[in-house]
Amino acid sequence: MNERIVSRTVRVISSEGNQLGIIPILEALRIAREEGLDLVEVAPNADPPVCRVMDYGKFKYQTSKKSQEARKKTKAFQLKEIKVRPHTEEHDLGFKVKALRKFLENKNRVKVTVTFRGREMAYLNVGRELLKSIAEEVSDQGGVEQEPLQEARNRMSMVIVPK
Repeated sequence: MNERIVSRTVRVISSEGNQLGIIPILEALRIAREEGLDLVEVAPNADPPVCRVMDYGKFKYQTSKKSQEARKKTKAFQLKEIKVRPHTEEHDLGFKVKALRKFLENKNRVKVTVTFRGREMAYLNVGRELLKSIAEEVSDQGGVEQEPLQEARNRMSMVIVPK
């Protein structure tokens, strides 16, 4: 065996959590083997390094289960999108707002996009007013996260988040 490993000492914690003290690494390995467990280095930067007697496979399994549970409990927020045009009729706009409200109830963020075509580009202020009026209609359920902003040459959008 390597001389450095033989002469090295480590602080050992038993499987029950009791400190066994600072002992040579070979002795610590023998203790772990007698219990049928593994010797795991938990604090390599400490002086002397700290090792724990544990079932490493079981430990890895438990940590993966904990992280899986944590992922299950978090809800991934989706970004839904609603598209309108500057001259969308009032009735059609009502349906879009109704869908937007449903998305906000389900705790989704909603991106409202106004698309301009051809000569509609001259009416960017109409699109901005349309977005502001939509935001006012749903102000009881959500707030504006991103103000109306011109994304591309022919698109303007804003993001609404649930309250």
